Amino acid sequence: MIHTTLSSKKKCLVGLVQINNSFANACYLPYTVGLLQAYFQHHSCRAGEFSFRPPIYRRTPVKDAVQHLKGSEIVAISVSSWNFNISMEIARRHKAQHPDALIMIGGPHVPGDAPMLLRKYPWVDLVCHGEGEIPFLRILNAWPNRHWDDITSISYLKGDRVVSRPDESRIADLNTVPSPYLVGVFEPLLREIRGHQWLALWETNRGCPFTCSYCDWGAATRSKLFCFDMERLKREIVWFSEHQIEFIFCCDSNFGIFPRDLEIVSAVAEIKKKTGFPEVLSVQNTKNADRSYDIQKALAEAGLNKGVNLALQSMHRETLDLIGRKNIPPEMFQDLQQRYNRDGIETFTDIIIGLPGETYNSFSEGVEKIINCGQHNRIQFINLSILPNAPLAKPAYRELHGLIAVESKIMNIHGAPADYGDGIHETQELVVGSAAMPREDWCRARVFAWMASLLYFDKLLQIPIMLLHAAAGIGYARQIEAFMCLSEDRFPLLEELSRFFFAEANKIQQGDPEFFHAPDWLDIYWPHDEYAYIRLSADNKLDAFYQEAYQRFAELLSDEGHACPPWLKEAIRLNHVMLKQPFLKEDFEFRSDYDLLAIVDAVRKTGSGSVAKQSSCYVVDRTHEQWNGWPAWSREVVWYGNKRGAYLYPFTREEK
Repeated sequence: MIHTTLSSKKKCLVGLVQINNSFANACYLPYTVGLLQAYFQHHSCRAGEFSFRPPIYRRTPVKDAVQHLKGSEIVAISVSSWNFNISMEIARRHKAQHPDALIMIGGPHVPGDAPMLLRKYPWVDLVCHGEGEIPFLRILNAWPNRHWDDITSISYLKGDRVVSRPDESRIADLNTVPSPYLVGVFEPLLREIRGHQWLALWETNRGCPFTCSYCDWGAATRSKLFCFDMERLKREIVWFSEHQIEFIFCCDSNFGIFPRDLEIVSAVAEIKKKTGFPEVLSVQNTKNADRSYDIQKALAEAGLNKGVNLALQSMHRETLDLIGRKNIPPEMFQDLQQRYNRDGIETFTDIIIGLPGETYNSFSEGVEKIINCGQHNRIQFINLSILPNAPLAKPAYRELHGLIAVESKIMNIHGAPADYGDGIHETQELVVGSAAMPREDWCRARVFAWMASLLYFDKLLQIPIMLLHAAAGIGYARQIEAFMCLSEDRFPLLEELSRFFFAEANKIQQGDPEFFHAPDWLDIYWPHDEYAYIRLSADNKLDAFYQEAYQRFAELLSDEGHACPPWLKEAIRLNHVMLKQPFLKEDFEFRSDYDLLAIVDAVRKTGSGSVAKQSSCYVVDRTHEQWNGWPAWSREVVWYGNKRGAYLYPFTREEK
């Protein structure tokens, strides 16, 4: 290999691109490409021959990105589902201006079918598979001779032939990978860009021991877990605090799988107590229920979490077997959920719509089971999408389960339209039907999910639904379904609401975005249930909504052979006066012959309760939180309250 000296040749300019999602002025530091730079600069004897530009870290007009990369002889891009199309366009335009530049891509969105990608995007020179640090080091060391034949984990065109080199072994000793935070990789970016609230991605280990068919994590990391050294992690925690990083997203697939993870949380909590930073540490829980509980309790006590994700994806045994997922047993989930409820720690549960083997009935029954287990805060219903490297994406798997998919623009929940005039949108393959859940049933499941969210988890009718379940034994799913497909003559408002949900589900099946764009409401993409909540409130329709709800419950009770209980109207009225609304500035005194909220509290904590006469008086606190306009209310209540389900005013019980 010919080595050039610094005196005889200027430094090779390297451009790095990792476009992450950003939220207003909150932006993630580009951790992945930072790792590449740190590894190369630490291990290469040629490190002094290269100069790195500050990386492109968020979506920006393509022309600005290309201008930023101008003069770069090497461009390395990390691609994911949320940045693939814009990244390819940046690469194409850079190649047009710099024909001799080397462009390489890597990341989770690189498909296993390298020949297809290299022929579709001929301006891409190299495709990196798996961990990128070692291939990146060797590629730069081989520059400018471009002898790639001895470099592992890459694919490239050689004439008309695609060469795919064998995979490199994973890095077992992660301490050989320097931290981009600690070695100063991001310091130029932090000096150059002012006014951002920086967010951090963080690894304490790498790997995933599971191989769920809808996910590309386990397959990509080949299961085995390797850990970063504790001393390094503690120094990174100090760095986050010193740089006032408010939010840390931990990239570990199963945080809590190691006993030391509780020590990591304690270290973060200790430094937050001293400095105030970081404010939040978000982790993905392992399936070790006891350790997960201890970790989340420690995070909650330190004020470091914004809700605990008790992800299940499905409650259907056949579906779990088909997708290769193992949940914690239902009885363990129930025990864990009720422990969180008793401790006042908010949780939410992920459920995926459209998984292989899942029917409409198994889906709605699964929601019933989850609520019965104590999840009264939030079920987060997620539409199944096909990731390019997941087992689900294989043609044989898709055919076996009859998966029906449409191309859909990716829009972030509560995200603003990101139109920079380039006409470039990221897309996904969204599953809208399967052999087990035909298109019509998928539509019903999607509407059921929105209706469950609106009525129960957005809390518009949670109090009467919970009490009817406890007192009359009417299932949660049965009550939710009672608000779908109604008569327009008797229930005009509820029928309009149901019709809106069905129409929107059909639009998604035709390729529309998953969320509802409302230009007049913060100009963002709302979940459909939240948009319905906003419109019912802003259009002054809540009174009519609650009147029709009472009639619908009374009809349902009659259908089930029950008389309408005397407390039902009071339960609906109580729910109404407790629902957070703008322009309310005085506390509300609510008197009843029944201690309804005591029963609700018992159901939340133990799963059971009975309605008996007992006079009560509640003072609903409407003075500590006030909103003087619809925009502030829609942002702070409907949007920010999503995962915490914080839609009802607090109350105090007035003693006689």
